[in-house]
Amino acid sequence: MERDLILSKAQRLTRLSHLLYHHPGGLTTRELARLCGVDQRTIQRDLQDFDELGIPLWESEDAQRRYGILKGYYVPPIHLSLPEAASLYLAGRLLARNCDHYDAHAASALAKLANVLPDPMAQHMHASIQRLATREDHRNAEQVLETLVTAWATQRVVQLRYLGASANEERDCELWPYCIEASGLGGAVYVIGYAPHANDLRTFKLDRILAAELTKAIFEPPPDFDGPCLLDSCWGMMYGDELEEVTLHFAASATRRLQETVWHPSQELALLPDGGCELRLTIAHPEEMVYWIRGWGPQVEVVAPRWLREQMAEEARLLRVVYEEAVGGGLK
Repeated sequence: MERDLILSKAQRLTRLSHLLYHHPGGLTTRELARLCGVDQRTIQRDLQDFDELGIPLWESEDAQRRYGILKGYYVPPIHLSLPEAASLYLAGRLLARNCDHYDAHAASALAKLANVLPDPMAQHMHASIQRLATREDHRNAEQVLETLVTAWATQRVVQLRYLGASANEERDCELWPYCIEASGLGGAVYVIGYAPHANDLRTFKLDRILAAELTKAIFEPPPDFDGPCLLDSCWGMMYGDELEEVTLHFAASATRRLQETVWHPSQELALLPDGGCELRLTIAHPEEMVYWIRGWGPQVEVVAPRWLREQMAEEARLLRVVYEEAVGGGLK
């Protein structure tokens, strides 16, 4: 009987969180009691439990005493099919493998996911959390991400202190965060938004943000802003209106691997007479491809653009000098 009561309360708390989340104007305890089929005193006790569950509530000061969930601070429970849960498991594994520091929010999210997964999958997820826990704690990065996520969800302006990749001094700036995006290049996370000092969109790498503070100012993103569309032209995170065509020739030994993956939405892949293949892409800032091209070694030849071909040729020349000197020094 006690277990039945616990399950009933757990189900009721889930129901309450959904009701409050979908009624931004709030609901009274009388309304909640009617919708949940219990008395008002039960609802009042349930609302006291929300703080322990980490669900932030607001309470109106009028005579009606309406309750609601603070906008942007909480996501209600969701129900997943096994394939849907497996998709989140795979995303969680990528997160755990690419996170180079301990993040309490990431660990907590993965633990909650593990709790609802079948045992074989849960064991792997818990192992991922244990490995994540061995990494260096980075409270500043955790706080910066928490602030930016809150600002994005609640459309609040943030004040940043930032040290650019090539800068010698820190600088302060205001940002209207339009979206947060993870990049597969180096496992980095970026925030994209409007920067008043530049009167344009700017992208900030979270690892270079030294501090982030919420302000009381509210912003409205432009109705035509589409973050995923903006990044469609990127190889990594560098977007722009000026696109260049990149043509790469791959050796036959790389053809099957190239065919297995869609590398970019704009790609065109064609077989060559020698069994190799030609990959054509139209992207902004092809310089972002350099690290990826290097990874293919002698299996790839840059055909176009000319400046990229010349850059890779010069790198190959310098690399040859390095290894010739190493061999001359006794390396076999």
